[in-house]
Parts: sequence; structure tokens; C-alpha cells
Amino acid sequence: MQFANIKYEFPPFIRQEALLAEAYTHGVSLPEPVHSTIKGDPGALLVAAQDCNGSFENIPVKRKKGPAPRLTEPELCRVCGDRASGYHYNVLSCEGCKGFFRRSITKNAVYKCKYGGKCEMDMYMRRKCQECRLRKCREVGMLEECLLSEDQIKAKRLRRQSTDPASPAAAATPTLPAKMSPEQTEIVEQLLKAQREVLHPSKEDVEKVTPWPNDSDQSKEAAEARFSHFTDLTILGVQAIVEFSKRIPGFLRLTREDQIVLLKSSAIEILVLDVARRYDEKMDMLYFWNGLPYSRHNFKHAGLTELVNPMYDFSKRIRNVHIDDTAYAILASIIVLSPDRADVSDHHTVEKMQEVFLETLQAYIKTTMPSDRLLLPRILMKLTDLRAINNTHCEQLLALKVENHKIPPLLSEIWDVPQ
Repeated sequence: MQFANIKYEFPPFIRQEALLAEAYTHGVSLPEPVHSTIKGDPGALLVAAQDCNGSFENIPVKRKKGPAPRLTEPELCRVCGDRASGYHYNVLSCEGCKGFFRRSITKNAVYKCKYGGKCEMDMYMRRKCQECRLRKCREVGMLEECLLSEDQIKAKRLRRQSTDPASPAAAATPTLPAKMSPEQTEIVEQLLKAQREVLHPSKEDVEKVTPWPNDSDQSKEAAEARFSHFTDLTILGVQAIVEFSKRIPGFLRLTREDQIVLLKSSAIEILVLDVARRYDEKMDMLYFWNGLPYSRHNFKHAGLTELVNPMYDFSKRIRNVHIDDTAYAILASIIVLSPDRADVSDHHTVEKMQEVFLETLQAYIKTTMPSDRLLLPRILMKLTDLRAINNTHCEQLLALKVENHKIPPLLSEIWDVPQ
């Protein structure tokens, strides 16, 4: 079964091995980047419910992180048969096929085979037929997700600057002052005001959520009530995130279409980040905005089996990164203003807006925690975790649809789930 209007796009990338090795050296955990967004019909999304989100794609099987393993004996490229240089984009391959795959994906290249699309790929034919070469790359397992996203590229650049101030790259990039500028201070004040006023649902709205049944009740009706409980909480969270996004400085100056695309593709990531900040490690429970704790079993008993472990694992990892209310508000704005979401029409404007908030976050961290030089890269790398959870959320929606769970109309519209 497939969902309608799903579109997978990947932004410009650079080599993954460099960042993996660098992260490995500094002991920073870097998950596989997974990138996807939903192409949705704007409809009455902002008018009717002020809502958001969506991203559907299966997560590829991950291999062990770290630098590519050394080859103890000559092995051959699985694409063309040439001598392999290591594992590139999840496949044992040569330098030539590695570079060809990277260039093809980066440039969104479209090739045409002159021989009917059935070329047997070898060292000779790899230069003759690019379409069949790219097809073979995918057939043997090369993953587009293994190229870095724009957010990861920015994180890598910031890491280089923070770890090697004397490097040419750092010298060419002016560093921010120790104190925040008046403009940055004003941005933070606006975001904190929005956070206090609209980011979390009101007490009156929370009281309308479907009550949680007794844990001993294992009936079908109780399972449906638990599912409705979580969907009601999700709706409240999504609506609050949209109201917060509308108060991000400059957001409403974007076109209505771009606002919808950004909201639909980012809301689940902000929801997870918000809940993860209230994780109780001793009890292994997540607290939602209703103040109640939820265990892994609570999610599973509500039918949310796909999403539970990634959410709790991310919450554990985020505990090692200091994200206070200010950093959270800025980071939420960075997530919303991601220029690499599919179907963003004014990519340049969104990118420039995001850079303002990236610089604001960097300045805030330098001002409040100047001794932790790796905090900013660690925070930004969590964006890749959230992208992966976004895709797991897509898998969860597919499983719910297969199991005939009734997804509320509002969430179905947000995530383009056919009724």
C-alpha cells in the first residue's frame, strides 16, 4: 500500500565519510541521515486547523558507524568490477563509481540509455552508459540517504571552525562576538514570548483529550481509546507548533505554499524534540504536555509499535546535550526553516532566514556556555536523528493504515493519509 502525493527529494550533499570520521574522532554519535518530505496539497490547511507536518519513507538498514573498514585483501567494486577502495554510500565500490553516484544525486542528473536499458555493467560499459551505471549503483544497494544534508554540511563547517580556529576555513569565516547582537537578542525575546504563549496547549484543551483507560483493560475498545488519547494529544501539539511557527520572525512573509510545506514536514520533529526534553531516565518515561508519564508499553498498547523505540532512544541521547528553553525555541525555528524540504519554492529566502537563526544559536551558546566548544555541532547533529524519526513516523502511519486504525481527519489531511 502506498500513500498519495509522496515525493522523495534529496538536497545537495558532500561525502559522508569525512563527517563520520570526524565525529568518531571526537566521540560524537552521528546517525545515518535520512531525508524525505511530503508533497501535499495546501488545501485549507492553514485556514481550517492551522496545522502541519508529514514525511513518509522507509528507513534503510544501517551499517555500523565509523570510518569505512580497511580491506585486508583486494576486493572488487560491486558496480563495475574495478578494484574497490572501501565502502561508499553503503556499498563496496571503487572511487570512480563512488564519485559518479555522488555527482548524479547531487545534480539530480537524468540519463538516457542508447542500448535499451539492459547494459551489463563492467569497467568498459561504465563509461558508455550512465543510466545503466546509476541503475546498477542502486541495485547493489547504494543509498542516497548516505550523502549529507544541508543541515549536516553546516554542522560540519561549524565543527571545523570550533575545533580548528587557525584553519583557513575558520580564518575565512568571521566568528561571532562573545555577546549577542541587539538583533539576536530581539529574536530570542520574540521566540521565548511565543513559546510561553502558544507553544504548549492550554489546560482547557488538554482536559478534552480522550481519557486513558485502565491499564488492566485489554479490550478492543480500550485499545482504541488509548490510540485516540495519543492522537488527541498530537493534534493539540501540532496546532500549538503552527501558532508558534507563525510567530517566528519573517515566517509569515513567505508564500502561503512555502509555509504549508515547511509546517507539514517539520511538525513531527518539533513534537518529538519537545517531548524528549521531558524524558525521565530513571523511570524510562516520557511526559507530554498534559503532565502525565507514558511508558513504552503505553505506546505499544495503543498500537504505536513502530515509533516507540526510536522516540525513547532519541530521548536518552538528547539528555547528554544541554538544550534549555532558549536553545529549544531557536532550534525549533531552525527545524521549521529547513530549505531542503521538498517543494519549497523560495529556497534562497528560506535558507537565508535559517542562517539568521543558526547564527543566533551559535551566539547564544558562545555567550552562555563558552567552554563547551562542541555543544553547537552536537545539537545540530540531533537534527539527523529527528529526520530519521520523521521517516519512522511514516512507517508507523503505514502500519496503522494497514491495521485499519481510524486516523482523525485533521491528521490525515496533515500527513496526506487517504481515508
